[in-house]
Amino acid sequence: MATGIPWVDETINPIVGCSKASTGCTNCYAEGMARRLASMGTEGYDNVITNGKWNGGVSFVPSALEKPFHWKKPRTIFIGSMGDVFHESVKSQWLDTMMGMIALNGHHTFILLTKRAKRMHDYMHLTVHQPLPNLVLGVSAENQQAADERIPLLLKTPAAKRFISLEPMVGPVDLLPFLWQDMNHNIIPQSGRPSSLSGVILGGESGTKARRLSPQWVRSVRDQCDRGEVPFMFKQGDKGWPEHNGFPVLDGVIHTDLAWTTRKGRNVNIEVPHVGL
Repeated sequence: MATGIPWVDETINPIVGCSKASTGCTNCYAEGMARRLASMGTEGYDNVITNGKWNGGVSFVPSALEKPFHWKKPRTIFIGSMGDVFHESVKSQWLDTMMGMIALNGHHTFILLTKRAKRMHDYMHLTVHQPLPNLVLGVSAENQQAADERIPLLLKTPAAKRFISLEPMVGPVDLLPFLWQDMNHNIIPQSGRPSSLSGVILGGESGTKARRLSPQWVRSVRDQCDRGEVPFMFKQGDKGWPEHNGFPVLDGVIHTDLAWTTRKGRNVNIEVPHVGL
């Protein structure tokens, strides 16, 4: 379905359901949406929610994999906005089917994002002999602990492109140790060799229980990405953050850079000095 996520054109959900993995999951937006979809009898959601919460169950909805075949014009497609495709309960056969669909739709770009970096790393090493050129892999890291656990695994995962999602960001994150690597993706801090990262997307929490996003955390990541020549998108501030064209403004600029192209075109940073913060 069409989506409001600014870094893709569409989302599909062949795998739905999840369980909370870390503090970044505390106010999970997908859990509330899944609760509503389950009450509506939507396919795949009847066994993933108990008493309004994720119960660790997952469902495979193969009909969702048919949609990209009907989209003739190239699109950027996020797979798995209503779960984690590398959740421990997801069967490898489901992932195999999903990878086959991606391989057969080379005119589209597909985005996978996970908090289960080890499952992704292990699966891709075992099953993917040649990285799919139209597949972008990412990990979500809400604070330094999550970054230290997940990003090194991402960097060692076979992929044509890799990215980091700092969303929801609930603490400061130092990315500099991950921005330089050798040929084997071993970390070589500030060696001058560019990172294999294709982008960093940062966002705060939304909703009434949203935790505070410090402008200093955002400035730090912006500066780190600039230093490492990594595309940076500041997707969402916290409540009350000034916006321009739907993006939060930081120091008179909206940061909308991407390493891949959506149907809207390659985003670029725009100066808006008349807006505060």
